[in-house]
Amino acid sequence: MKKLMVIGIGAGNPDYITMQAVKALNLVDVFFLMDKGQSKDKLIDLRREICERYISEHVYRFVEAHSPERERGDVDYKASVEDLNLAKQMTFERLINEEMSDGQCGGFLVWGDPALYDSTIRILQAILASGRCDFEFEVIPGITSVQALAAQHKVPLNRIGRSIEITTGRRLAAGQVSDADSLVVMLDAEDSYHQVADQETEIYWGAYLGTPDEILISGKLKDVADEIERVRKAARLANGWIMDTYLLRKP
Repeated sequence: MKKLMVIGIGAGNPDYITMQAVKALNLVDVFFLMDKGQSKDKLIDLRREICERYISEHVYRFVEAHSPERERGDVDYKASVEDLNLAKQMTFERLINEEMSDGQCGGFLVWGDPALYDSTIRILQAILASGRCDFEFEVIPGITSVQALAAQHKVPLNRIGRSIEITTGRRLAAGQVSDADSLVVMLDAEDSYHQVADQETEIYWGAYLGTPDEILISGKLKDVADEIERVRKAARLANGWIMDTYLLRKP
């Protein structure tokens, strides 16, 4: 039977790779790399670097495939995500059927942790449910950008006895968040921290965490929100993409 390894590779620093991930890397015969365009070549390069650094005495190869993109603009968000995952499912099915032989091991190298805001596990489960592919898979956890953010800012994620919520910029902008003392926001394309009413709220912001391009800014929203927006726009223009996360903490 074919086997797939869904390996969390951490938030950008090759040193974030766990020993469990190293062992898994050395079992893989073919790695599937999803190409998201020239502007994100660094993400592909990092995956290749990780394999070169940690795989020893095992022959492996890479297979690249175009990664479908979500339709944006004035569309239903949930429907657009479902369409995206269906397109990815078709791509994954083709790779598994055409690029793997029975008994071989394939690998998906997932940024951060496969269980947090990533669709790989969900897509593989859907493929198995369809009955069009027969394989087993294993998930290897990784260090998330949430953990990297807290470590780089040298702050705990939660206060003693208080709650924490992890959500998206879209939900923050829509006011769809709880009354948690600490709020971690991911996937924010619209600078949604500007929507927070209490400007005394502390923000710990980080972009390209764990990479040589890492940027960190912290302070009260009233003091640093405009700076974050300015720096974020400049970084995105310079790199062609941005991946950032931030922690909001009530005063």
